[in-house]
Amino acid sequence: MTSLVAPRPIAWISTLNASGRVNLAPFSFYNIVSTRPPAVMFSCSGPKDTAHNVRSSGEFVVNVPSYAMRDEMMATSQEVAADVSEAELAGVEMVPSVAVRPPRVKNGSVALECRHLQTVELEGAPGGEGNTVVFGRVVGVFIDDVLLVDGYVRWPDGQLIYRLGYLNYGVVENSFAMGRPK
Repeated sequence: MTSLVAPRPIAWISTLNASGRVNLAPFSFYNIVSTRPPAVMFSCSGPKDTAHNVRSSGEFVVNVPSYAMRDEMMATSQEVAADVSEAELAGVEMVPSVAVRPPRVKNGSVALECRHLQTVELEGAPGGEGNTVVFGRVVGVFIDDVLLVDGYVRWPDGQLIYRLGYLNYGVVENSFAMGRPK
């Protein structure tokens, strides 16, 4: 099914654990859910440090990975103990956010600073793990200047990556405009 719903944007989510250590992990079950209020969601299967940290701290940052950072993003997907910082492990430099405590990826093109709105637990398949869906209100936005042309975001310029199915990923390389009928 994951190869049928594609491409999927990737949220490279940074959180802080109770001791202030940075957790950084990618999620391809992620999307915007509303603009008023601005809100996003991500989903994970089974117990994940990211979901736990969001519940505990009430904050997270959605970083959007680029092709140039694909190896670092993948390195942060490994399962490690809760007291290990994936950012440090992968050599990803972090910088302070403006509106929330978790930092953002320094060389990232986009970061959405979020406050926790709601968590929904979905029942898993019989005998399987459940899924956690986390919703957050966007309270701050960072956009690298390389993406902005005349005040508009130009996704191809950032070489942002997305998830297809299996082990396949892609890069936003072009776009076209279409107007709605009046």
